Amino acid sequence: MSESTTIPHPTKYPKIAIIGNPNVGKSTIFNQLTGLKQKIGNYPGVTVDKKVGWMDFSGHKYEIIDLPGTYSLYPNSEDEIIAHRVLNNLSQHGQPDFVLMVIDSCQLSRGLFLATQLIDMGLNLALVLNMADIAKRKNLSIKTFEIFKTLNVPILSTDARGEKGIDQIRDLIHQQNFSKQNTFLDIEEVVPADILNQVKEKFNLKSTYQAYQLLRFGTKDKAIPAADSAWLSQLVASHNFDMEAAQLEETSLRYQKINEIVEKTVVKSPTQKQEAGIDKILLHPVFGYFIFGAILLLIFQAIFAWASVPMDLIDGFFADLAGWVSNALLEGPLSSLITEGIIPGIGGVVIFIPQIAMLFGFLAILEDTGYMSRVVFLMDRWMRPFGLHGKSIVPLVSGVACAIPGVMAARNIGNWKEKIITIMVTPLMSCSARLPVYVILIGLVVPSETVLGFINLQAVALLGLYILGVVGVLFTAIILKKILKSDEKSFLMVELPTYRAPRWLDVLLTMYNKSKTFVLEAGKVILAISVILWVLASYGPPERMDQIRAESVVKLEQASPEQIAEVENETASLLLENSFIGIMGRAIEPVIKPLGYDWKIGIALITSFAAREVFVSTIATIYSIGSDTEDELTIREKLNQQVNPETGEKVYTTATAFSLMVFYAFAMQCMSTLAVVYRETKGWKWPLIQTAYMTVLAYVSAFIVYQILS
Repeated sequence: MSESTTIPHPTKYPKIAIIGNPNVGKSTIFNQLTGLKQKIGNYPGVTVDKKVGWMDFSGHKYEIIDLPGTYSLYPNSEDEIIAHRVLNNLSQHGQPDFVLMVIDSCQLSRGLFLATQLIDMGLNLALVLNMADIAKRKNLSIKTFEIFKTLNVPILSTDARGEKGIDQIRDLIHQQNFSKQNTFLDIEEVVPADILNQVKEKFNLKSTYQAYQLLRFGTKDKAIPAADSAWLSQLVASHNFDMEAAQLEETSLRYQKINEIVEKTVVKSPTQKQEAGIDKILLHPVFGYFIFGAILLLIFQAIFAWASVPMDLIDGFFADLAGWVSNALLEGPLSSLITEGIIPGIGGVVIFIPQIAMLFGFLAILEDTGYMSRVVFLMDRWMRPFGLHGKSIVPLVSGVACAIPGVMAARNIGNWKEKIITIMVTPLMSCSARLPVYVILIGLVVPSETVLGFINLQAVALLGLYILGVVGVLFTAIILKKILKSDEKSFLMVELPTYRAPRWLDVLLTMYNKSKTFVLEAGKVILAISVILWVLASYGPPERMDQIRAESVVKLEQASPEQIAEVENETASLLLENSFIGIMGRAIEPVIKPLGYDWKIGIALITSFAAREVFVSTIATIYSIGSDTEDELTIREKLNQQVNPETGEKVYTTATAFSLMVFYAFAMQCMSTLAVVYRETKGWKWPLIQTAYMTVLAYVSAFIVYQILS
């Protein structure tokens, strides 16, 4: 299991861990304290690793750790295990000096369950009752001083979104105003003292409850040495002790005491019924799905309609830039490399920034308003028959933006089988890297017409491709459900957060950061591949290339002024075909010809194996060669002009374009995703299986589509 660190620091400073249930504002407080901009979400699984940042206050520095959300110290999923390990001093980074427990003011009972476990662990603890604004809106009054007197732990009331109470948290940390109490629940009421004492003695523990934690989970945690794990198993077996029954009894006793506290400290007024009314519509077994589908259609239509203006501006800028550089530099290899290799390659990806930014922006709004958690609940009944979990919708929807965070979010699923299935199918969701391929090909073959007065055909085609990805997910999932075997039971427990207006600044930051990441990460690969492509496309076997140039000179001498351009284009085409990259494309042409692809498309398939978005920059580079760089033709127009010399028909027909889109809808072609799957599954078995089945699925599907449409 990995635990990410955003800022390494060699020096020892007070270490403060922020913990709490999912969706209580931990990451918001972490960002306020550290000034970092970690992803903030409104459903479990957003913080899948612990995050580390630094807080400077009054000349002192403090290390702040944002732990993944957890409901208790009974870990069921990998992100909960991270919190469990850190607090039990099983992490390689050691136990924190202080713990800041964040509780949703509207869910006091649930938050106190974890808080009282932390008290019993003997940790230096302080409580933050967050979302005070929502509690006020719901007419909930909490007697914080009464809670303090009962638990004897420092307690603050905050509204982290509104930055209210953040200064008090900074001061609390600076004053180190944390409290270590004895116990809330005597665990010896549940577990025989003899067993606990043996564990405490062997592992030199001060806390009886920590001994219980080690006894309960030490046999399952891989961080525990095998010999110690075996000793713990033998100890439990020798006393014939039922640990699961003990956990149930502990839970019951703890909640009895917590309920007494809540009854004394929370004053409830008549609750508002507004949200329940909204949920009746959004979670309706029929209308709920229509609304979800309508929201998706609106998003994809907006992506096409609103992004066209900035895209045209970017497209024109790169065309002008290539023309300007061509005029400014002397004709030769350097000018050719820049105008025909680098500028078209980079421009072919940068042009899609508006659409990608908008896609991430819409997803951020759905998360921030609380609607995404409703989608989890709504989709659970449809996920189960396919071997997926309601929480699988989070990785899958994340996969629409990028498969990497989607695969990582699958850690939130406790059941092994459902988790593996989710990881295996998430890359089939149409991620943002596919968007440039889809957009350019849809623009080629789907007319920009409006039907029924408001539905754009291109938007419908794009939505259809995203739905195709969902179909691929469900088809693959149900097969994996039948193949994989597991005796584990699973259930759905998800919180429906309060509806809120989106934080527009966070939405804009998400759009900026995701677009920046896309450009920087993809840009490095694209720049390198653009240069390599230019070299491979500009050079070939010397004898062959010299012969073509010599024949061209003879033809030009004999050509009339009207025929010169035709001869030059013919020569450029022959040079490209006989270049090194042309030879490579020709080599794989027999394999891809049944899909409707020529050797130029074959080149793009080869270069985009590492990253799908490279497809566009590759064809931009390939089709710029031999062309007049002052020509302001866009990539799409250039593709539309490509003619098959054998048939005289367009290369990019409707059949070819849809075959390509379907191929890219299913093919893996993302080295970064493979690396993350390797990391999450702890081996190469699943990444290799995933690559193999996705490639076969992509080839067969593209073949069927081409044969039907051609």
